[in-house]
Amino acid sequence: MPVGPCARIPAEQSEFIRAILDRVGDKWTLLVIATLQHGVRRYSDLHHTVPGISQRMLTLTLRQLVQDGLITRTAYAEVPPRVEYALTPLGISLLDIVGSLIDWASTHHDEIREHRSRFGQSATKSTG
Repeated sequence: MPVGPCARIPAEQSEFIRAILDRVGDKWTLLVIATLQHGVRRYSDLHHTVPGISQRMLTLTLRQLVQDGLITRTAYAEVPPRVEYALTPLGISLLDIVGSLIDWASTHHDEIREHRSRFGQSATKSTG
């Protein structure tokens, strides 16, 4: 019998809920949502603002976020074409969580790097 937060997940919904958690917990999703908190952005703005994301990953992430109803995509029939992305109310409801996760990672990255380094050193010594 599951306990804690997993106990609240109906068995028939567990696979879909895990898929949602996988999507919203993805590093690119978190950074795109955080970037869109400041308002409407064009694709090129997002590409320049989200450090390290490739065009392919940005395109895939945006497509998935639109599909899940977290952002909107508005295409304008102009030359050159213009496409803008914005958070939906559902996406806005994630902002506090996303911001907290990013802040936590930013605050504790040195500590985690140190633990990883020590773990790597001890793992090397025990196998050598």
